Amino acid sequence: MENNNAPTAQRTSRKQRRIDRRTTAAAAVLVLAALGVAPAVAQQPAGAPAAAHSATAHSATAHSATAHGRGTLLGITPVADLDRADVARFLASGGMDTGTVRHGLRAYRLTYRTVTPQGAPTTATGLLALPKGGPHRLDLVSDTHGTMAHRDYAPSVGEDFGRFAPYLHASAGRAVAAPDYLGLGKGPGRHPYMDTKSAVTASVDMLRASRTAAQRLNRPLTGEVYASGFSQGGQVAMALGRALDKGVDRNFRLRALAPVSGPYDIENAETPALFDGRVNDTSAVFYMSYYLTAQSRLHPLYKNTSEAFRKPYADIVDDLFDTHHTEEEIIPALPATLKELLTDDYYRRLQHLTGGLLEAARAQDGNCAWKPDVPVRLYSSSGDTDVPIANARDCAADLAARGVDAPVVDQGSADHNTTYMKSGPQIVRWFDTVAARR
Repeated sequence: MENNNAPTAQRTSRKQRRIDRRTTAAAAVLVLAALGVAPAVAQQPAGAPAAAHSATAHSATAHSATAHGRGTLLGITPVADLDRADVARFLASGGMDTGTVRHGLRAYRLTYRTVTPQGAPTTATGLLALPKGGPHRLDLVSDTHGTMAHRDYAPSVGEDFGRFAPYLHASAGRAVAAPDYLGLGKGPGRHPYMDTKSAVTASVDMLRASRTAAQRLNRPLTGEVYASGFSQGGQVAMALGRALDKGVDRNFRLRALAPVSGPYDIENAETPALFDGRVNDTSAVFYMSYYLTAQSRLHPLYKNTSEAFRKPYADIVDDLFDTHHTEEEIIPALPATLKELLTDDYYRRLQHLTGGLLEAARAQDGNCAWKPDVPVRLYSSSGDTDVPIANARDCAADLAARGVDAPVVDQGSADHNTTYMKSGPQIVRWFDTVAARR
């Protein structure tokens, strides 16, 4: 199902997006010594490079020195093996320019150690995509995805919208690390939606796991990172860039930053737009329901759902966002407008954030208030009714106040998803330009 006024996660049917992956049906999960057993080699897709066993084991051991073994690679599962024509067909099915497609690719689901928002050990998954061809040692794109409610839409599992960006960048000749985030893909628990801090943690640990996996797959990484992401992932990309710039892991060096349609200013741009018509009603209801139910587990938003949601929605809204319901199931179960969804008191409170609501918003905001030492471009659309362009303009203003010129590339009347489809190939070409200056 596709609706141009629907959230990012609503998309055309998965059947229409599906392409022949030609994966090895019997591919075994690769388990490292971190699980207490000797490393075993997963069966690779036909023609895949041989694994570098000892280098991976040593790298995993090094990562184990971090808290809770963060970033330790636990498993590699092949999920796709595409030639150049396959990739071009897939990208074209979404209306994307395929002029940057230079290679086929192989993709793998990585399982790795990370931590919860509270700092407890857990695991997460993500997609590593490697080009067929190009240089032996690869630069890395960190691609962080947009809003997804069902865990199987995540890049390492789903075969639709979540793979457009990874396949686009990998086919251009770079490795791509696309985290599923916590609670999506094959990771345990619920997804802490819009908790930027834990999304960055999972993204950094995905970079570490990707470094190990790429070494094992005989395509080592250079350590140069180009960060991008869309919607929720645009916010994550900006925050990840900041973490890399501050030296969160000295194995990685930020080279360029190109987020798309990120909600960088929840307090002053995104939340007001939910009430003044700049965000369409369907998306406003979906996003706010997801946001409140997730953030209530991290911040003091309410003691009971009935404080925020009207009946009958108070009784069902939390279960709808358990990561096992699709957007196609969630949206019809919710009302048409925020006025129908929220209690009168909560409707007023959201228009004048205080207390836990303000705390939650400010925990995500402020990620543009730094001075990157790399080129930055912000991509958005004046026609976007999910994440209004005011978010990008506020981000650019924060960067400008610190002496950073970050142009806002406006894709005009494009809707939310189309904004990425137009921006993605432009970002690939810009990354090429940045790389050529090295």
